[in-house]
Amino acid sequence: MDLAEIFRVMRRRWYVLFPGLLVTVALVVAVLVVVPTKYQSQSTVEMLNSQKATEAFDGNPFLSTQTSLTGMADSLARNLNSDASIADLKAQGLTGTYVAMIADNAQGPLLWLTATGTDPAAVLHSDTLLTAYAAQRLQQFQAQKSVPTSAMIQMTTIVPPQNPVAQLKTKIEYVIMAGLVGLVASLFGCFYIEARRRPRTVDPEAEEELAPVVDGEDEDDDQDDKPDSRPDSRPDNRRNNNRSSDRNSDRSDEHQSGGDGDDLAYGPAPRQRRRQDEDVEQPTVQLSVLQLQQDRAKKQSSNDTEAPWFAP
Repeated sequence: MDLAEIFRVMRRRWYVLFPGLLVTVALVVAVLVVVPTKYQSQSTVEMLNSQKATEAFDGNPFLSTQTSLTGMADSLARNLNSDASIADLKAQGLTGTYVAMIADNAQGPLLWLTATGTDPAAVLHSDTLLTAYAAQRLQQFQAQKSVPTSAMIQMTTIVPPQNPVAQLKTKIEYVIMAGLVGLVASLFGCFYIEARRRPRTVDPEAEEELAPVVDGEDEDDDQDDKPDSRPDSRPDNRRNNNRSSDRNSDRSDEHQSGGDGDDLAYGPAPRQRRRQDEDVEQPTVQLSVLQLQQDRAKKQSSNDTEAPWFAP
């Protein structure tokens, strides 16, 4: 089936395709309304060295970045993603979901703090709350270890919480899925109705193979149903035998005399006529012999059932 045939089927079965397309459009609109649009806000923070570690750099923490700060950033991110931190943030008014992770392709101890939700204002508030909570957790870690204030690692905000941005990827995927399902269902309905309404055609090769068998069976049935219309000719068997013996004797005489006797007795015309008579009589003789055999079989069956003539 080519593309032109597909369009012809769609045109013939428009009464199936058109309602299906309407249902598809309704399904797509329902997905757009029911599936909520998600918004996302993100901030970026950086771990900075302590005041004591920056004395050699005139107190500039950005010049004394150490590898240990990246390890501290990873530890803080894992703590923020824990169940305890999630419960604390929910109690403080955070809505939606969030994630803390080391920034991709970062060359320093940078953290991404991302909040996600369906309400843009709530998402922005959640990201601001998460950024402040991360700084508090960093101070709590160091206070639990009795770290002097001058030696504590500091945190600074590199990128403040951004305005929420709509994340339409998931919603578009759902819309495309609903449209494809509706379109496939509509086309399937068209071709299903087309297959049911289209007359079934028989393969010509199969029809030619089956035709002789059916015709042969019909001819046999007709021959069985027809009565025997052959004439009841029962010639005498002795007369047939006599004719056969006469023909054999004539042939032997021809061989012995070299054909002169036939030419003298009959001549060319009588000899040709005798051959024509033999050709006409030959099918009759065969039919008579067949009928004689059938009569003998019938007589034999009747004699077996009747009593003999010499019985008392």
